[in-house]
Amino acid sequence: MTTSSPVPAGRRAVAVACGLAGGALAGSATSLALASYVLRRLVTPERDRTDNVQILAVHLGDGGADGDDGDAITLARTEETVAPGRYGLWLHGGRGHARLGDVLADDPRAGTVTRRVERVDAGSLRPGPARWNGYYYGGDPRQSLGLDFVDVAIPGPLGPMPAWLIPAAETAVPENRWAVLVHGRGALRGECLRAVPVLHRLGYTCLIVGYRNDEDAPSSGDRRYALGLSEWADIEAALGWARDAGATCAVLVGWSMGGAIVLQTLSRSPLAAELVTKVVLDAPVVDWGDVIRHHVRLGRIPAGIADVATRVLRWTGARQLVGIDSPLDVAETDWIARARELAHPTLLIHSVDDEFVPVGPSVALARARAGLVRYVRWTEARHTKEWNTDPDRWDRVVAEFLTS
Repeated sequence: MTTSSPVPAGRRAVAVACGLAGGALAGSATSLALASYVLRRLVTPERDRTDNVQILAVHLGDGGADGDDGDAITLARTEETVAPGRYGLWLHGGRGHARLGDVLADDPRAGTVTRRVERVDAGSLRPGPARWNGYYYGGDPRQSLGLDFVDVAIPGPLGPMPAWLIPAAETAVPENRWAVLVHGRGALRGECLRAVPVLHRLGYTCLIVGYRNDEDAPSSGDRRYALGLSEWADIEAALGWARDAGATCAVLVGWSMGGAIVLQTLSRSPLAAELVTKVVLDAPVVDWGDVIRHHVRLGRIPAGIADVATRVLRWTGARQLVGIDSPLDVAETDWIARARELAHPTLLIHSVDDEFVPVGPSVALARARAGLVRYVRWTEARHTKEWNTDPDRWDRVVAEFLTS
C-alpha cells in the first residue's frame, strides 16, 4: 500500500472491514487477518519453482524392487510421490526432465517409494534434489509429443499473450475445428499437453494459451488473480484469434481455475456463443465460495472466516487487505446457482479424492443441468490428475463426448 499516512489508513481499513464481518466476528481483527491471509494465498500467483522432491537412489536396468527390466528410481515418500499414475520430475534446476510410471515399491516405515522410469527427456538421473511435475510432460509440444507447433503471440486486452498452436492432423475432418486449452491456477501451459493427443487424433487444431499474470504473459495492475472474473477476456481474445485464423467451431478445455475462466467466458463472451460447441472441464472450480470454505476447514480456521473472506472480496477497499485492484463478487462464480445460464454441452471430469477443489459442486452442477452437463466420476486422483491415473480412460471419455 502506498499512502502518505500508512498507519491511519491501515487502521481505517481494519475498522471498516471488521464491520463487514458481522455477528460474533464483528470487530475481530484476528478474524480479518485470517480472512486476508486465506485470500492472499488464493489470488496471488505462485512463482515458487524450487526443488521439492529428493531422489534417494537410481536403479539402472533392474526395474527396481520387482526385478522387471527397465530403470527405476527411489524417492523420499510424500503424498505426491506415492500417488498412483504417471508423473514427471524436473532435474538439475529445470534443465532436465524424466517421466515416471507405476509405483514398484512403497515403504512407509522407511519413508521411501520406488517408481518405474518411463523416459528421460533431458539430463540424467542421479541422487539429489528434484522438482515434482504433475503434468507428466516436461517440454513443448514437439519435445513432449513429437507434434509440430508454432509459438504465437495473441493480442490480448493487456498485451500479447504467448500460445502454442498445434495444427490438426492432415487427415482432419473438413470443418476447421479448434480446441482452446486453458491451464489452471499457478500452472504452466504444459499442464494442457495431456489432452492434445486425443484432440489431435480427432482433427482439432489445438491452441494452448497463456493468460494474464502467467510468468510469460502480461501482468494486471495488481498482479493478482481475479478468479476468472477478468481472465475470461484473454480467452475471448484467443477465440477471436482462432476465428480470424479460420476456425469455424471450437471446444473449450479447462483445468481447475482454467475451468472457472472457461465458465465465465461462456457467460460473458458473445464470441463464445457464436463459436463454442462443447466444453471439457477437468477438476474445475465450479464455485469459489466452496473452495474457500474447503481451505478454511483444511487450515483448521473457524468456519465463519470463509464468510468474512467473501465479504472482504466484495468490498471496494479490499486492495488494502488483499492487494486486488477491483472487488470480486464470489457469487458470480457459483455455477450451481447460475446453472440455468449454461447453454453448452459440458463434460465434467472430477475425482472424488481431489484434495484442492472438492468434487461436490461438479456433481451438483451435473444434477442441476442433467442432459446438458455430464459428470464422470474418478477415484484416487489428486487435483487435476485424472489423466495421470488412467490416461486411456480419460482419452476415451473425452473422445466419446466430442464425437457423440
